[in-house]
Amino acid sequence: MGWLDRLLGRRQKSSTVAKDRLQMVLTHDRADISPGLIAEIKDDIIAVIARRLAVDPDSVVVTLTTTARESRLVAEIPLHNRRRQAP
Repeated sequence: MGWLDRLLGRRQKSSTVAKDRLQMVLTHDRADISPGLIAEIKDDIIAVIARRLAVDPDSVVVTLTTTARESRLVAEIPLHNRRRQAP
């Protein structure tokens, strides 16, 4: 579901949500990376990026996808237009 759908209040079908959750569980099992570790990695990524750029931590999405050839960790980090103010 895209950000526009969330903004307009559109919801996914429960079957689509269940399918996405099952795919996530299977991907984590195949890659042998726990969801807790993914959450820790997400927090670390946010901390590093936030040192230099203004980000909204609640909108960051980190996903792990696995194909037959590779596993890929993808972080979607929406950036604010302005740079973070130096302390």
